[in-house]
Amino acid sequence: MKKIMLLGSGELGKEFVIAAKRAGLYVVACDRYDNAPAMQVADEREVFSMLDGDALEKAVRKHHPDIIVPEIEAIRTERLFDFEKEGIQVVPSARAVNYTMNRRAIRDLASKELGLRTAKYFYAKTFEEFKKAADEIGFPCVVKPLMSSSGHGQSYVHNDEELQTAFTEAMEGSRGDVKEVIIEEFIDFQSEFTLLTITQKHAPTIYCPPIGHVQKGGDYRESWQPYQISDEALKTAQHMADEVTKALTGYGIWGVEFFLTKQGEVIFSELSPRPHDTGMVTLGHTTNLSEFELHLRAIMGWPIPAIHLEHCGCSAVILSPIESKQPLDYNLLEALKEDRTRIRIFGKPEAHVGRRMGVTLCYGELGDDLNVLRDKAKRLAKTVLGTDPYMKK
Repeated sequence: MKKIMLLGSGELGKEFVIAAKRAGLYVVACDRYDNAPAMQVADEREVFSMLDGDALEKAVRKHHPDIIVPEIEAIRTERLFDFEKEGIQVVPSARAVNYTMNRRAIRDLASKELGLRTAKYFYAKTFEEFKKAADEIGFPCVVKPLMSSSGHGQSYVHNDEELQTAFTEAMEGSRGDVKEVIIEEFIDFQSEFTLLTITQKHAPTIYCPPIGHVQKGGDYRESWQPYQISDEALKTAQHMADEVTKALTGYGIWGVEFFLTKQGEVIFSELSPRPHDTGMVTLGHTTNLSEFELHLRAIMGWPIPAIHLEHCGCSAVILSPIESKQPLDYNLLEALKEDRTRIRIFGKPEAHVGRRMGVTLCYGELGDDLNVLRDKAKRLAKTVLGTDPYMKK
């Protein structure tokens, strides 16, 4: 039996563990706090900071995993190269995880090395550098920590008066020990979308049907599949995704994000070498295999005969309205009265205002009005904890 060590045990990790357990695999779930969502369904658990290289090494030596699957960015990634050299499979690869742990490496790879179309950008470690970059780019502009997750520290800046607050929030929102920000031009996009890209050991790279999504403050709020896009734009996105995943190397699923401008131009935004938040819509029967099942098959080298779009579907996040050290009480009654509706509660042991605690999934027949489904998913998400998916954190 293959043993998997999962680094990071959030909601995406939980669904991956469920897929792995259904396939008869053994999983050790790791995170910085106990009883994280994926730990609740894994065989064993370890609690430590993955930025502590010695603690990571100790856990690996204790459990002797065959495969290491990172679920978060905040990992002492240089240790992964050593594990990989010893014969432990790192997903998708140590190189990919190391590159994508902060925005500098992946943005420079896409823009400077591969020549992909991205937003204009600069880096800054001091406010003086930050102010100079803003003067160069102009307003509005977007500010993000180089390493973060779930939109922490991200903001839109409209004038000089907002610069200091944006810089402070970006620095404070940084995860790990990377204290630097990226400032980039604001793309006047029509919409954003995710292209789930699956790289395989024994077969060509394949793609899920594109997923439309909306973010607020850099954090996913809703997604839908399929996302309507021209054949030409889709081919452009697939080419970009293929180029960047090929350069990073390895096997598994990648969440590749793009902007689509009002002129129909596709612009590379970001990439995650793992299942993607927006891809949770695939849990709602949109495709024949969910993103988590696809990730597992690619990791294990198992065949993926085809990816079929079987339903149209939408997801909307369930956000906490309160701070709580205890698990919340969820009202599922209203949502479960509705046909073709699924609720996934993540099982997070603590809540913070605006923290993502679950997701509502609604699906219908191909050709159904996606706007109607999106409204349904958001309406039902609101009934679970009384919060709108677009509430401010």
